[in-house]
Amino acid sequence: EVQLVESGGGEVQAGGALRLSCAAAGIAFSAYTMKWIRQAPGKGLECVSSINSSGATFYADSVKGRFTGSRDNTKNTLYLQMNTLKTEDTATYYCATGGCSALDYYYRGQGTQVTVSS
Repeated sequence: EVQLVESGGGEVQAGGALRLSCAAAGIAFSAYTMKWIRQAPGKGLECVSSINSSGATFYADSVKGRFTGSRDNTKNTLYLQMNTLKTEDTATYYCATGGCSALDYYYRGQGTQVTVSS
């Protein structure tokens, strides 16, 4: 059974930081490109970051310079360090398989809520 379990969300003031984690099980994690997608209330999905099996990263313009994606293949875990958070970063964040060239995925976690207050 494939499991992607996100953690690390919460409420933080604007300008603060959070680190999201996504623990993977049941997949050959190291072989997968992984991504973080988010959905703000009333808005569509947005892919904010991806990282391929070699560690090459992609960031959406909206988070570039503030968010850093990484992975630890020895722990089957994906990370998203989010700094200088803005109120517009408020969303449910999901980790999923695949890159940011498409919003679809084979596997996705249940999500973790990030709320940034002013």
